[in-house]
Amino acid sequence: VANQTMGDTSKKKPVNIAVLTVSDTRTEENDKSGDTLVERIKKAGHHLVEKRIVKDELTFLQKTLKEWIDSSEVDVVIATGGTGVTG
Repeated sequence: VANQTMGDTSKKKPVNIAVLTVSDTRTEENDKSGDTLVERIKKAGHHLVEKRIVKDELTFLQKTLKEWIDSSEVDVVIATGGTGVTG
């Protein structure tokens, strides 16, 4: 199918995405990785359901992930932490 291009997004359906930053040091003011993900999600035409920062502790991770997995509003969860995504 020679006429199709790899970057054609005209037939792609937007998805509902939640962004999770896992960090003991990041805040809303300095979460560059989370902010970069949000920017890219919106630029790609998707819907941001929620962006949340949680401490790097299993209990917090489990609680947040269970909440989002159980939610009918969230299709995809993207997590960042450690070295993270860079803009």
